[in-house]
Amino acid sequence: MMLEPRFRRVAGIRRPFVDREGALRAFDEELAAVGNRPRVLNITGIGGIGKSRLLREFQDRVGESCRTALLDLQLPPLRQQDTALAVLRSQLGAQGIRFDRYDIAYTALWQRLHPHLKISREQLPLIDESEVLGQILDGAAGVPVFGTVVGLLRLLDGAPGRLRRWRRLREDPTLRELDSLSGSDLVDAVTFLFAEDLRAATEKRKPYVLFVDAFEALLGENVRAGRTAAVDGWLRDLIVQLDRGLVVVASREPLRWEAYNRGWSEFIRTFAVDDLPMSARLELLEASGVADPDERMEIARASAGVPFYLHLALDTRQQHADRAVATAVSQEEILERFLQHVDPQEVRFLELLSVARTFDFEIFAAIAQKFRLPGHRMAWESLTSYSFVYPAGPHQVQLHQLMVAALRHRLSPELNREVHRILRSVWDQRAARGDGHAGSGVVGHVAALREATYHALHAGEITDEQLIEYADQIIAWGGTQGIGGVLEDVHAYLGAGHGQVSEDLARAARYLDAEAALLVGDAGRAAELTQDAGERTDSLVDGRLAVTGAHARRILGQTAQALRMYTAVWETQDTEVRLVAGLWAADLHMAQGRFRQAADLADSIRAACPKDELLGDAARLLHLAYRFAFDFDEAGRWLAEATTRYRQAGTVIGQANIAVNQVELLAWTDPALALDVADKAIELQKQVGARHELGKAYTAIGLAHLRLGDLDRAHLALGLACEVLEQAGYRSGRARAELVRAMLCAREGATERAVQSAVAAVREFEIVEVYPTFVLAAATVLDSVGMPQREVTEAAARARRAIQPFDSLDALEDRIAWHLAAFLGTTP
Repeated sequence: MMLEPRFRRVAGIRRPFVDREGALRAFDEELAAVGNRPRVLNITGIGGIGKSRLLREFQDRVGESCRTALLDLQLPPLRQQDTALAVLRSQLGAQGIRFDRYDIAYTALWQRLHPHLKISREQLPLIDESEVLGQILDGAAGVPVFGTVVGLLRLLDGAPGRLRRWRRLREDPTLRELDSLSGSDLVDAVTFLFAEDLRAATEKRKPYVLFVDAFEALLGENVRAGRTAAVDGWLRDLIVQLDRGLVVVASREPLRWEAYNRGWSEFIRTFAVDDLPMSARLELLEASGVADPDERMEIARASAGVPFYLHLALDTRQQHADRAVATAVSQEEILERFLQHVDPQEVRFLELLSVARTFDFEIFAAIAQKFRLPGHRMAWESLTSYSFVYPAGPHQVQLHQLMVAALRHRLSPELNREVHRILRSVWDQRAARGDGHAGSGVVGHVAALREATYHALHAGEITDEQLIEYADQIIAWGGTQGIGGVLEDVHAYLGAGHGQVSEDLARAARYLDAEAALLVGDAGRAAELTQDAGERTDSLVDGRLAVTGAHARRILGQTAQALRMYTAVWETQDTEVRLVAGLWAADLHMAQGRFRQAADLADSIRAACPKDELLGDAARLLHLAYRFAFDFDEAGRWLAEATTRYRQAGTVIGQANIAVNQVELLAWTDPALALDVADKAIELQKQVGARHELGKAYTAIGLAHLRLGDLDRAHLALGLACEVLEQAGYRSGRARAELVRAMLCAREGATERAVQSAVAAVREFEIVEVYPTFVLAAATVLDSVGMPQREVTEAAARARRAIQPFDSLDALEDRIAWHLAAFLGTTP
């Protein structure tokens, strides 16, 4: 993302704001026309033209006559709908706007996303900014607050009756409907109430102006992929409801929202911020101390009216005031003119460093050593003091994009590849010690691996197997957040036609796309990408594609096909992927109730496997086998071993998944502790981005609440679990959540609903051919309420024939009955 350039601190001046009268006039006109419809002023222009500066000038211009708020989409968290609303609410709330209805709705949304947590000032900082939430907590007098909207409104009953706004809130029909909405609909309702509260606060009072900077950062790579509608849809939904103020959006290209709805053409006014006219260039140069008219004219012409170039020329002049300014006649040549005033060694350094996306002193020193350039601190500080070198995080810097474009093609292709090789080596070393440009630890490790992969690609020295090896490490450390950036780099490299790209490298990229889709629970997309998987399994790439294709089909409920694909790889491969395929074949044997066969296969894998991560996977598999056999003591033993192995391997994915398994096991054995550790599991899975694992965690939370007798919270958690699992297309997980719902309804005495849920769960278990022990559990639930169903009874008979228990079928059924009794409130 382009940022305004950082100027040399030695300059000691603030650049004057010149010749944006047209933009200021457009802003004033739009602000004066604010009334009863949305108004959007879209400021457009290339990077470096001064759009962000204009937004600040607009904000200063209105002063206290309007309430203002800024949404800077350069910051990744602000690209998420709920976070963006919270930031806008905080800024506007500090200026006296009340958001009572929004605050209650947002709190209910927060509770739905965190059903295991109590509403408190420690967990939800919004409470300190909100009078209504403070009133609710104060009125609760120590009672744990549960965040359904109706529950929150009920706590307002203790508020003083003379406060009419509390009475209006308690009777508000929109608020009272929110509890019945799905998660996605609730998010939209929160947006609606934000706009409604803002509308109510601005009627007959001073208007508001919202500024949105760097709109293109919201779209990112989705522009090329044609997925912009889904990415910026929430922002359009918000803005179309803001009909009492002005929204100013800064973007490089016009918004073109009329492509989604022609009505937008009535609301958006686009103003292109063009190059500064000659008079403005001369004015800025004169105000900055360039007294010679001829020199001013020469710099003004060379800048082509782009503020970045003018500032660059000014900085150069201030450092080299005793030198004549070289003749420059075009926008591109101004960089050449600048480089004539720079020491030749610094010019060479700038060319070499332009190959790096970001750099620091260590990279500077490595390049200096290789090319015998001065690599001491004084040389570093001189080079990085230029205005086109600006921060790229806490430890790194980068060159302005316009400088990079001009410098890179001064290098020969051979020299370019040589620099990439050096940078790959540096980043490989950093990855080995877990040190990246974002600091140490997980984020730093992933950043280092991504940069090493990028430079390996552009050095032309990476095979498909090496690409997969990098990806394995990145996925283990960073999940979707890690692999997404690598995929962008790989596709950009393949699309740019760098030399002869091998078929295997392109196939490896397709494998990574499928793997990334699985990480976020998009099994359908993964299945599309692996349609030919399994046709051949002789190479590493083919084996990986087959295993990933089998994963997708397993999640989609195509269990038999998935098992055939796993088995084919297990029987034909001689690479490590063979062990992975065998592990998942064992997993399906386990899921289909063949516990002994699964354990035998897992033991074979453990005997042949030297790596902690796969040993952790095998231990986790055995944990699941014993848990689905309702032998929770033995399941706990294998869970502990898997946890240790994953920790030793340092795999983020493994530790995130085992955290969910821990919550699932504790929901049966220690439900209070399950709720205590659930927050960690959910946060880990949110970092990884695996929706199906999140759904499993919410199911476990619902089960724990059921065991503790907190039935309202159990319903809330299960509703969220079902929604997330349906979004992920995880059929068997969704059926497990429905089985828990059957248990909950049985506990409440809602026998009709219990029957419906149990029957639905059993049908799904049989369709996807998994979990025969849960079919037995469903039959037990219906027996407990005295309403056995023939369909379930017959399915239970089939399940008994399919199960291969660790001990005996009678012992297994006794354990099922014993554990279910504690949840159903019956005697085993």
